[in-house]
Amino acid sequence: MFDAIFFDLDGTLIDTESLAMASGLAAFAELGHPVTEAFLHQLVGVDLPTGGKIISAAMPAVDPEALHPLWQGGFRAAMDLNGLNLKAGAMDLLQARLLPMALVTSSGRSEAHHKLEVAGIAEMFDLIITVDDVTAPKPNPAPYLLAAEKLGVSPARCLVFEDSETGAEAAHRAGCFVVQVPDVVPSQGRWAHHLADNLLAGARHAGLLI
Repeated sequence: MFDAIFFDLDGTLIDTESLAMASGLAAFAELGHPVTEAFLHQLVGVDLPTGGKIISAAMPAVDPEALHPLWQGGFRAAMDLNGLNLKAGAMDLLQARLLPMALVTSSGRSEAHHKLEVAGIAEMFDLIITVDDVTAPKPNPAPYLLAAEKLGVSPARCLVFEDSETGAEAAHRAGCFVVQVPDVVPSQGRWAHHLADNLLAGARHAGLLI
């Protein structure tokens, strides 16, 4: 039924969203502009420039040039100190190597590769597409269309695992079959063909596993 499997990274394969939430809350507070987790939920799954626009529109008094290094520095320090946990079932699914696999992430190239190294899954993928490889990030379908093109497969025959609405929309608009496994932000599955509790349950529904 499928010719390739595409995975999002943050919140789908690795548990980075909880670290991002904690470091984000700390960074805003340090600048004297505390925010809630609900506010940060708007930034889940989006690329850095888009997130900056959301923040500037809602909080024009926040200096993004001061916020970003604080947030990223706190996140990276926590990641390098504690490592990164894989989401439930991620390693089982990756090690099965059932089909060619691509990573399609809204992280930048250096950031994505560092996360993959820390998580111990850097060598698992046939292709890695980051936000630096496209001119239009998720929710635009461009990242998934590029992944399909580079693997020489039809998007309609690609299975995508995503956690966020932003990522699921991108994959859906590309014409892929979307399994969404929500992480920190609940979903009604508007852009998903199937809403799953975890990666393995999603893989079974898609017919990858018995």
